[in-house]
Order: sequence, then C-alpha cells, then structure tokens
Amino acid sequence: MDNLELKKTANEIRKGIVTAVHSAKSGHPGGSLSAADIYTYLYFKEMNIDPKNPRKPDRDRFVLSKGHTAPGYYSTLANRGFFPVEDLTTLRHTGSYLQGHPNMNEIPGVDMSSGSLGQGISAAVGMALSAKLSNESYRVYTLLGDGELQEGQVWEAAMFAGHRQLDNLVVIVDNNGLQIDGNIADVCSPYPIDKKFEAFNFNVINISGHDFEQIESAFTQARQTKGKPTVIIAKTVKGKGVSYMENNAGWHGKAPNDDEYAIAMKDLEKVGEELCQK
Repeated sequence: MDNLELKKTANEIRKGIVTAVHSAKSGHPGGSLSAADIYTYLYFKEMNIDPKNPRKPDRDRFVLSKGHTAPGYYSTLANRGFFPVEDLTTLRHTGSYLQGHPNMNEIPGVDMSSGSLGQGISAAVGMALSAKLSNESYRVYTLLGDGELQEGQVWEAAMFAGHRQLDNLVVIVDNNGLQIDGNIADVCSPYPIDKKFEAFNFNVINISGHDFEQIESAFTQARQTKGKPTVIIAKTVKGKGVSYMENNAGWHGKAPNDDEYAIAMKDLEKVGEELCQK
C-alpha cells in the first residue's frame, strides 16, 4: 500500500472513530484521531498479522497502552477486516463486544486488555521478553499517550526494556500535547521525552505522526536497530481531521452531537475528495 492509499485508509478510520463515538454518545475522539495515521501504518503495512487468523502464533503483537482511545483501535481493526465496520455503531452499547476499553477475550485482533494508564507498556515489555526467551521472531508494538508518561509504571517498564536490550519492542508516543486537564506541559510536564528514553537505553526517533514517509522511515530504522528497544515520539494534532476538535483539549473525552457529527463528517468527506483527486 502506497502513501496515498494509506492516507485514504486513515481518513476512513477517522470517519469510523467519529461515527462510533457519536453513536455511543460518549468516548474519546481526540486521541483516537491524533493516532489514526500511526494505527493505519501499523495495521496496513508494518505488522505481521492475519485478520482471518487473529491468534496465529507468529503474529506481531500490539498493545494499546492508552486504552481509552479504543475508538481509533476498533476502527482500525474493523477496516482491516477483523470484524464488520458496521459494528462500530455499537460502541459502548449494552451487550456490545466493543466497550470503552479493549477486551482481549471478546474482540478479534486485540492482544491485551488495557485502559489503566501505564500498564500497557509493561504488558508489551513482557511479551517482548517472552519472544526473546522462546527464540520467537514476532515483534511487539505499544502506543502510549504523552499524558500517560506521567505514570511511574511507564518508566519502570522502560528501565527493564532498556536493561534487557529488547530490540523487538517498539514504543510509540502519541505526542499531541494535550490531556484531559489541558496542556501536558502545564499539568505535569514529561519533557524532554526523548532525553528521558535515551537515558533508559532506547533508540529514540522523533517524527511527525501525520507524515507517512517519516512514519515508514522510523519503523524501518526500528527494525534495523539491534541491542536496544526503540521509541518513536510522534508529534501529532489532537482531534486531527475534524476542524473544531483540532488542538482542543475539550474533545479529549466527549462525543459530538448530531450537528457536530455532521460537520465532522463533512470535514472528513472533503479530505477524502481531495485525496481522490491526487
């Protein structure tokens, strides 16, 4: 899949995010939209996965450490063929398998239940260590929010991963700069993020999380790096693609009403039309 197709796919994933959260009347659109391009690259180009065989032993593993951005994860899995896209409208509904946080026991393609911030990276580190101990070839990817870096467990996991030289682990930080209470630099600054991970023996890559050339280059470098884990710090825009949500902390965890939904879909339809003309 070339970059234009990836952009088109990411736009469809963003439509799914907005549709799911609107249908649920609750959820977390901002951080789902900011990570949509990362999700797209992982699931449509980078990872060794098979929607027809979600539990195949040699598959690459993914852990959504910032589990509240499940709408982005679900929309990606649906568009990749793990379950019907139509099911996205059941998000958070009673009886639906698509609840507010990912459940590995219910959802095809989900490798780890998550939601309590800071814990997902620890699970991913454990998976990466297991692969090393068992001489397995699969790689492990985990996506963190930048506000999540305020959790001490993140750094305990990072210390262990660096010490054990887990070069089959890739940590991605969705650095959109905003968390539920506002600007991360004002709430409890995690900066400089790159220097901190460097101190824990990580290969550090800074990129734009909306530029597929940079994304591809980063994951290629991660595969080539031996003897240390990689962290990709992706600078992104919270609410990316929806005009009134972009860089607005208020859209961290609320759903659009009917009028707002219509505007959001119009924004995304326009993006899709422009991409089709390229």
